[in-house]
Amino acid sequence: MSISIQPAERLKTLPEQFFAALVAKANARAATGADVINLGQGNPDLPTPQRIVEKLKEASDNPLYHKYPPFRGFPFLKEAVARRYKEDYGVELDPATEVAILFGGKTGLIEISQCLLNPGDVCLVPDPGYPDYWSGVALAGAEMAFMPLLEQNGFLPDYEALDAGAIARAKLMFLNYPNNPTAATADRSFYEETVRFARRHGIVVASDFAYGAIGFDGKRPVSFLETPGAKEVGVEFYTLSKTYNMAGWRVGFALGNARIVEMINLIQDHYYCSLFGGIQEAAAEALAGPQDTVSELVRIYERRRDALFEALDAIGWKARKPAGSFFCWLPVPEGYSSMAFADLLLEKADVVVAPGNGFGEHGEGYVRLGLLAPEDRLREAVRRVGELQLFR
Repeated sequence: MSISIQPAERLKTLPEQFFAALVAKANARAATGADVINLGQGNPDLPTPQRIVEKLKEASDNPLYHKYPPFRGFPFLKEAVARRYKEDYGVELDPATEVAILFGGKTGLIEISQCLLNPGDVCLVPDPGYPDYWSGVALAGAEMAFMPLLEQNGFLPDYEALDAGAIARAKLMFLNYPNNPTAATADRSFYEETVRFARRHGIVVASDFAYGAIGFDGKRPVSFLETPGAKEVGVEFYTLSKTYNMAGWRVGFALGNARIVEMINLIQDHYYCSLFGGIQEAAAEALAGPQDTVSELVRIYERRRDALFEALDAIGWKARKPAGSFFCWLPVPEGYSSMAFADLLLEKADVVVAPGNGFGEHGEGYVRLGLLAPEDRLREAVRRVGELQLFR
């Protein structure tokens, strides 16, 4: 007779995996033979630059990498990301104490909650925001207080409007610029205000800089770590997934405050034995080698953005052009909820978008669309939406 197997209580607290449901809907529609244009996910559609792939092939022959890697990764990879931050942002990082290697940025975003939060503690979370922030807080047994990101505020949190009781109990806050899902960017003055806020209330800042390389109209996104005092109050999470189209390679970093970096290293000592050495060498090649592919990638996304918005304008769908990331945050037409509109586009236009309410209460009224298809497919998606005559 089978025994009764019950999940631990922590598993019962996990939020529903929003993107899993979205993928299932898209796959079910595609299985009918429909020509589905999937713009609902954040999965880069272009390949990893060939020089990085070749470095992995070469490194795979090195017998050193067939053994266990150092628990905290090879120093050469930490040195490579420190050099990249120095070159791109003018930020000095000590590779030995201020850099942790992660199994992708998502892992670190979940680990930091487990490192810093106890049951009853509060984490300040952007709304709308990346749903995996919620997962880490839930696993830590902590509570969330949401920071509304409103269009009239440029999709930046208004610290003065937050609940004083939540601030008093908060130990951690997540920020994400260029932003997923709103595509907004943050300037230096916002980060200066953030450092002052964090110091005043004793709150650790976790800056999710996953889209840090993707800024439009000639403007490079600002790193939180460029701000004086940033390393005293927090860390930044960086990933190679978007910058080098390496989503499947799972390489990320936690950078900044040495004490927090050590906590992340410590918890990973118990979870992992670092990344395959060949991937670490290829990642170092990505960071240290020519960056022309990054510049070209940004140009591709910008051309896609401009083509999309030209098509949107032609059908009367008015929205704010994204300043960074590879997402667009588009208002739904009057009379529709985010979910109802997303379902309509899938059923009537074979176009997948992500409903904004999947990113939080303040995402209602919007859908997120990714610039992750060629320009002709983006135009075709908008043409199909235009045929529904929703914006006239």
